[in-house]
Amino acid sequence: MSWRVRGVLFDLDGTLVDTAPDLGGAANHVRAQLGLPPLPLDDYRPVASAGARGLLGKALGIGPDHADFPRHRDAFLAHYRANLSKASRLFDGMDALLRALEAQGIRWGVVTNKPSWLTKPLLEELNLQTRSACDISADEVPRAKPAPDGILRACERLGLAPADGVYVGDDKRDIDAGRAAGMKTVAADWGYLGDNGPITSWGADVIAATPAALAGLIGVAL
Repeated sequence: MSWRVRGVLFDLDGTLVDTAPDLGGAANHVRAQLGLPPLPLDDYRPVASAGARGLLGKALGIGPDHADFPRHRDAFLAHYRANLSKASRLFDGMDALLRALEAQGIRWGVVTNKPSWLTKPLLEELNLQTRSACDISADEVPRAKPAPDGILRACERLGLAPADGVYVGDDKRDIDAGRAAGMKTVAADWGYLGDNGPITSWGADVIAATPAALAGLIGVAL
């Protein structure tokens, strides 16, 4: 099967970029402030797409209703903002996929639940913002994913009919958002996946094991 598409939209954390090392580093910074030893990076990967709530839940076992959560969240975010791209990188094979899309005139963009004050500098530091045709963050639309608002805004920016595009994500909320927007959906099996049940249960049109498999699905040569 190969789709003919005019645009590809990606989730950011866990799909386009492996940000878990720096997110986990920020969570371990908060632990260090409390005199606690660091947790292994692999402990953070399943929650790396869930923002401060997920990462501090793993690091400290607390949620947003805890009295100390705002203080620890602020420390987490400050450290993360200062170290956005210290170890974060495109997933293996992703740069080749992006170059193949660009070579064939297929525009790509980012739709993320990350706030814009983190999304835009991260893309800049990774030299991706000038390559991306658009980037839409959760604070730029009325509702975050799993609502389709960000995807629909990106389609407006690109002049793209949702049916002519693909949304790729590593979380069930990505698939829910893409389906609600009327886009084809791809579950990124190389990502963080999180606590969403089996990836086969998400309802994605296709599950892709690697960016190279995604390239084959949309008919671009690497």
